[in-house]
Amino acid sequence: MDKPTVVITGGAGLIGPYLTERLLPTHRVVSLDNYFIGSKRNHIKGAEYVEGHTKDIEELLAKENPSIIFHLGEYSRVEQSFDDLDLVWESNVLGTFRVLQYWKKRGCKLVYAGSSTKFADGGLGRDQSPYAWMKASNTELVRNFGHWYGLPYAITYFYNAYAPRELSTGPYASVIGRFKEQYRKGQPITVVSPGTQRRNFTHADDIARGLVDVGEKGEGDEYGLGDQRSYTILELAQMFGVKIDMLPERKGNRMDSIADTTRVENEFGWKPQHNLPDYIESIKKEQ
Repeated sequence: MDKPTVVITGGAGLIGPYLTERLLPTHRVVSLDNYFIGSKRNHIKGAEYVEGHTKDIEELLAKENPSIIFHLGEYSRVEQSFDDLDLVWESNVLGTFRVLQYWKKRGCKLVYAGSSTKFADGGLGRDQSPYAWMKASNTELVRNFGHWYGLPYAITYFYNAYAPRELSTGPYASVIGRFKEQYRKGQPITVVSPGTQRRNFTHADDIARGLVDVGEKGEGDEYGLGDQRSYTILELAQMFGVKIDMLPERKGNRMDSIADTTRVENEFGWKPQHNLPDYIESIKKEQ
């Protein structure tokens, strides 16, 4: 019997490969990625990869009839989004709208990767950057599409994913990836002031495991996937045990982060299996 098809947008990014590995035994996996921050080094044997932008999903994946679409493929940087406004709009507004049209035409289930910035600083975080506002607005659009057209959906929220596949160089490197690269080069760790910004760091495989549960059984909104343990950026830098240099403050740098994982814990018994200090220690042992 043929395996059901799953489409993952952004399948060659950080979380997509872990999700692909978990789905492949029972599903045919098709990835759509434009490789803006994704990499062909992240390809998983057995999956199928299509290169292109989500705004062209109908043309690129016209013959596919997936049972689930995991929409992970959006622009995903906060501070840089002030300077990349056109790029963020093309990816997170136009691209996502095309994905929703594709979803509507096929009548399958959509799992959308929202952003925890929506909840930061008592709910003010959603308006603190172009990225945060567009991601928060998209969660409302997904919910409305589901209600307007009677479509099955689930909305998840990621909390600062990390893993060995994280982007470590260039302007779009993640904070842990950047610290990791500085540590490996023997450079000081550079922390954006004030350093008291608090984050919930969550391993990408833990997020992928939660996505599989949500894809199979989740319905509706508020599926937070995050490690309840939080650390300030300065605490993260101190884990590396080297010199720290402070950088000036930047726009959009929210101060707090509180992971609400109530739904995934109650419905699926989900809890993170990795922790940040162990990951940092594994990096230090590589030296």
